[in-house]
Amino acid sequence: MLQHHIEACAQVPDMKEIILIGFYQPNDELNRFISSAQQELKIPIRYLQEFAALGTGGGIYHFRDQILSGGPAAFFLMNADVCSEFPLQEMLRFHRQHGENHCGVLLGTTANRTQSLNYGCIVENHETNEVLHFVEKPSTFVSDIINCGIYLFTPDIFGHIGTVFQRNQQERIQEELTNGKQMHEVIRLEQDIFTTLAGQKKLFVYKTQHFWSQIKSAGSAIYASRLYLKQYHQTHPERLATNQDGTPKIIGDVYIHPTANIDPSAVLGPNVSVGKGVTIGGGVRVRESIILHGAMLQDHCCVLNSIVGWDSTVGKWARVEGTPSDPNPNDPYAKIDSETLFRDGGLTPSITILGCNVNIPSEVIIRNSIVLPHKDLNRSFQNQIIL
Repeated sequence: MLQHHIEACAQVPDMKEIILIGFYQPNDELNRFISSAQQELKIPIRYLQEFAALGTGGGIYHFRDQILSGGPAAFFLMNADVCSEFPLQEMLRFHRQHGENHCGVLLGTTANRTQSLNYGCIVENHETNEVLHFVEKPSTFVSDIINCGIYLFTPDIFGHIGTVFQRNQQERIQEELTNGKQMHEVIRLEQDIFTTLAGQKKLFVYKTQHFWSQIKSAGSAIYASRLYLKQYHQTHPERLATNQDGTPKIIGDVYIHPTANIDPSAVLGPNVSVGKGVTIGGGVRVRESIILHGAMLQDHCCVLNSIVGWDSTVGKWARVEGTPSDPNPNDPYAKIDSETLFRDGGLTPSITILGCNVNIPSEVIIRNSIVLPHKDLNRSFQNQIIL
């Protein structure tokens, strides 16, 4: 999903560099992805690894010298676990319209009253769009405008984060002396910074009417894929597969990597993404699913509401099926719910996920299950996690 974040950044005029910040150890896959994105988008991209999980505010403060090198007038900050149309250029225009005295613009969207409690809630001045009050996941209703986790900051934000850092420093030292346990400078952007700056004419909110969703579970990844495929009609129509002679039947929005090998008798869609080097045999049906690179779907198998992992195999006449977890279609402001993994003593029905290098034998059914990597199954499973 980071591909969409990076593409949106690369389209902003005068964007100088894209920095990825995380706690995770870089690997060959990440390095190849960064190298490929740099070549395609012609913009410098690099990954900075935190020495510990520092929180969003702590992470950017730790690398503030790297972010401020080159003297940027402003910078965007985006959480990786969201999907959006990323209206970055609109946010930039909004930022410039509100003068130079503020230090940040938050992207907001509207949620229904019940689901708003699961997000950071923003109370705004309806005339000026100033953030008057910010509460992270309130216990009672505060506002139906929620924080999207996409921001535009000026370098002044580091002064405010630094104030919080210095204030916390003494508490950390005291805690370490008392308990003998070393603590890292975790700074939460929402709770530690936004709540303090709200009402001081330092933060403004730009509300988007375009799509936005969190990606907190594998089920929401399929929903996010659907939103991005729909967006491709406007942004990248050449990426969407079409019905042609000698090609599989396409229903709705489908992405097929050029290196995939698909039998013409297969039927794909709607909402299907097929990765690099995938092989799909004759008579296969795929719907509402993501097939990752190197996977093989053998003849006449059926894959619905599922994610098939790297280099996995689904045997002939097998059925891999999950339960969709989409937002309420009758509520225009509904968001996707982050379901807990277990409910009422059992696995919550959700999409089926096959980890990498999983082998599903012929003529079995895998439904609403999570299969961990490198498993060779020999029978059908339902509502289980296969370790």
